[in-house]
Amino acid sequence: MEAKKNPKLEIGRNSSIYFAIGLNVMLFLSWQALEYKTFEKDNVTIDLVEMESEFEEEIPIVNANTPPPPPPPPAAVQESIEIVEDTEEIEETVIESTEIGQDDAIEERIVDVAEVEVEEIDEDVQVAFAVIEDVPVFPGCEGLSKQATKDCFQKKVQAHVASNFNYPQTALDLGIQGRVSVVFVIDKNGHITGIRSRGPDRILQNEAERIIGKLPQMKPGKQRGKPVKVAYAVPIFFKYQDG
Repeated sequence: MEAKKNPKLEIGRNSSIYFAIGLNVMLFLSWQALEYKTFEKDNVTIDLVEMESEFEEEIPIVNANTPPPPPPPPAAVQESIEIVEDTEEIEETVIESTEIGQDDAIEERIVDVAEVEVEEIDEDVQVAFAVIEDVPVFPGCEGLSKQATKDCFQKKVQAHVASNFNYPQTALDLGIQGRVSVVFVIDKNGHITGIRSRGPDRILQNEAERIIGKLPQMKPGKQRGKPVKVAYAVPIFFKYQDG
């Protein structure tokens, strides 16, 4: 039995060539499709612009030849010359030097001691009570020795503080207590001056200064036989007991 196919007409023999040709054709068409460009068409109206040249009128420049105003007339200067006769003689002043030279002699003068005047200066000296030669005399301490007068002075001051002592009610209400140191000065006339104090509170200080301010006038202290100021310090204790 013979085959019905024609061996010359075998289709599968060139199939690879056909496939390659078809692939190339498809690639070419795809590339053309990607590279294809389209543009929008706008209706553009082109008009003709006509411009007329602007006429500029030239203004002529006129030079005004105006003459300047005439200068003012010069002021009349009257020359007055007066001739004065030089009849007065002027004496020249000679200025002599006041410096002393080596040739100038110095006048020697012997000054007598009696001609020297010594002016006494009243010095305001303040001496402490502990080193004063003659302590101030408290009233009632007259006619005693120096040491007895000193002891009497201290006792009289303590007695004065005790008799005039008054505890401030405000300090009691606030519970203020402590020691107040009072310093005062007995001046040349025996008066009490320069009262100062230091303490725990101003209320107690005011009371201590009030007590010292009531001291009587005394006989002033003396240093080298002259009245001087004497400084004295006394402590005052403010202390209360709880009932």
